[in-house]
Amino acid sequence: MYWWGPFVMLGAFFVMEFMAWATHKYVMHGLMWHFHEDHHVEEPGFFERNDVFFLIYAIPSWLCIMLGMMSDNYVPVWIGYGIAMYGFAYFLVHDVYIHRRFKWLRDIDNPYFMAIRKAHKVHHKHLGKEDSECFGMLLVPKKYYLEAKNSFARKKNKA
Repeated sequence: MYWWGPFVMLGAFFVMEFMAWATHKYVMHGLMWHFHEDHHVEEPGFFERNDVFFLIYAIPSWLCIMLGMMSDNYVPVWIGYGIAMYGFAYFLVHDVYIHRRFKWLRDIDNPYFMAIRKAHKVHHKHLGKEDSECFGMLLVPKKYYLEAKNSFARKKNKA
């Protein structure tokens, strides 16, 4: 594989944040609300209908990697790796850190991660598909980061 591959992978990773934002806003809160709706309501059980959305990213990632390897074209392979890397980050940040589906990563004490969690809570305060905000995962509005930074500073000053 080529020296430029990791740059293509990182580019795909960053583009995925905007793809995820658009998919979340226009698909999950639009045409496919039926699958996403249970994610906005706390119900018992480990799995949600919303979990089907991992296929929206896993299938293109797998196809890029597989078809790129089969045709000796490594651009799609690295794009597929970038999509997969974003999926892994999504799992760690969204499912593990924000929603606490596993007992890891609970003690992260950092303003950026506090801002991510706050923005996601603001998104979840709306139980319907309308009027939601903060559809991204890694990029949050500046106001939430500033709030988290100030809160973090106050907490550190008390200690």
